[in-house]
Amino acid sequence: MTMRCVFTIDVEDWFHILDLSSTPKISEWDALPSRVEGNFLRLLDILSETNTRATCFFLGWVADRFPGLVREAVGRGHEIASHGYSHRLAYGMTPAEFLEDVTRAKKVIEDATGRQVLGYRAPGFSVTEDTPWFFEKLIEAGYRYDSSVFPGPRGHGGLRTGRCAPYRLGPADEFVEFPVSVERIAGRPVCFFGGGYLRIFPYALVKAMTRRVLRQDRPAIFYVHPREIDPSHPRLEMSWARRIKSYINLSSTERKIRRLCADFEMAPFEDILAVEMQRHPAKAGSLRAAQIPAADDAQESEVARV
Repeated sequence: MTMRCVFTIDVEDWFHILDLSSTPKISEWDALPSRVEGNFLRLLDILSETNTRATCFFLGWVADRFPGLVREAVGRGHEIASHGYSHRLAYGMTPAEFLEDVTRAKKVIEDATGRQVLGYRAPGFSVTEDTPWFFEKLIEAGYRYDSSVFPGPRGHGGLRTGRCAPYRLGPADEFVEFPVSVERIAGRPVCFFGGGYLRIFPYALVKAMTRRVLRQDRPAIFYVHPREIDPSHPRLEMSWARRIKSYINLSSTERKIRRLCADFEMAPFEDILAVEMQRHPAKAGSLRAAQIPAADDAQESEVARV
């Protein structure tokens, strides 16, 4: 079977940019002018043009306030997953706080759809060596897979495992991690596939790097936020460097999404998960701990352990 790409949407609003002194507190969110509803529906319309099915990582707060958005996405055939409830960095929470947050988000989203939520993505891809309990708590909350590991250095830490392909972990190896897609350039992992990276790099380069990832028999995972197709959305105060990362080339996002969906076959994570579980079943009697995988585990064949 030919490996497919995964198009994902982190469903949050314009004021949910992380780690800024100007980021509003959750108690203030209800009073702010929301743009997520119109922008997310616009994204769904763009995906419908090519019958592309995506995985939508809903912030629990958004699902709570706009349950109709969750149901609309399900009605159009998309997978619904969790982005946590309160959009807090994982390494900024205690294990108990994290468990409460991901459990609350899962329940809110499932109540809106009547369907089980399998997947999770941490705000800011904020799983690090400082969150050794991360996978254990996700498994405890009832999740089946995660897509939070950024396998290289980044602003919110990253996790330098050296593992770029999906891999199993947890009791009986029943939990799957889908790392953020990167490709090595001059020996360094570089992301071309979402957020500011997707907006900064020219499409021809993104397309070439996507093909390189697929040739390695691993999915190319794209991610966008609803605010990224809305160049006129309100701005938060931030440094010039963060401003470039957050707001550069917003007008290019919609065009690139259309080209990606036309050029590559996409599938939601739930489809990829089912296929990979069949291709690479867990080893009989495996009882690997649900913990942050060490960098020296990278010598193990990643595809063989998907």
